[in-house]
Amino acid sequence: MKNWLLAARPKTLSAAVVPVLMGSALAAHEPAAITWWVFFCALFGAVLIQIATNFINDALDFKKGADTSERLGPIRVTQAGLISPSAVMTAAWICLAGAVLCGMPLIYRGGWPMLIIGLASIVAAYAYTGGPYPLAYRGLGDIFVVIFFGLVAVGGTFYAHSLQLTPGALLAGFAAGSLATVLLVINNLRDVEGDRRSDKRTTVVRFGERFARAEIVFFTVAPFVAVAMIGRLGLLVTLVALPLAIAVIVRVMRSRGAELNRCLGLAGAMQWAFGLLFVIGSMF
Repeated sequence: MKNWLLAARPKTLSAAVVPVLMGSALAAHEPAAITWWVFFCALFGAVLIQIATNFINDALDFKKGADTSERLGPIRVTQAGLISPSAVMTAAWICLAGAVLCGMPLIYRGGWPMLIIGLASIVAAYAYTGGPYPLAYRGLGDIFVVIFFGLVAVGGTFYAHSLQLTPGALLAGFAAGSLATVLLVINNLRDVEGDRRSDKRTTVVRFGERFARAEIVFFTVAPFVAVAMIGRLGLLVTLVALPLAIAVIVRVMRSRGAELNRCLGLAGAMQWAFGLLFVIGSMF
């Protein structure tokens, strides 16, 4: 169980939970208000897709040679020989099947838009690392995260509750996607040398470390700008998380290699803080 928990990467699950919290918080002010069974279906479905994505990434990065004994980041179970790649992939498909079950009531409620969101999310979970054109290996991981861990996750949750989509929900989605992208780019910045050797052409490999640090600055600041554009005074409480954002930027500029693991922890804390403050601010 310890090895499977390690493979699930619980510290990354904020990328699945925070968007559902934000989308639901926004929907609570709509006429339809929040529907609790929708919230839990969306939450469990998002978490299962995130875990499945992590499992697929663990198994296929090892097979492609991106994860080796020289890895600077947290241990990966297939690379370490703790669980076989085939077992990890089987677990990924089980998680995706569970996500499908969670999504069925949402499809019944929301119709074809929810069906498209569900199918696209499942395909993307595999296509991020697998398939003939793996997104993470072509420098498209950043766009993938903004779309699926931001616009789709927040917008889809909001739509499942209210059966409509508003500019505010899309702005909140961009904010959530930006927070998740910060984590991805820090991770890729840390692993840039190994990614070069394995021909994993992330944006850091393609455009260099200076570009990556500029990207981190942009996506760290962007959530606060996006929330301000929503135009609801209560949401400005998210500015309480601004010192964490500044700390992330300062530490990323000073860190190299394995030191960036601490930056990941700080960026994760910022993501949780921003999301919870967003929920609190949406009450006013």
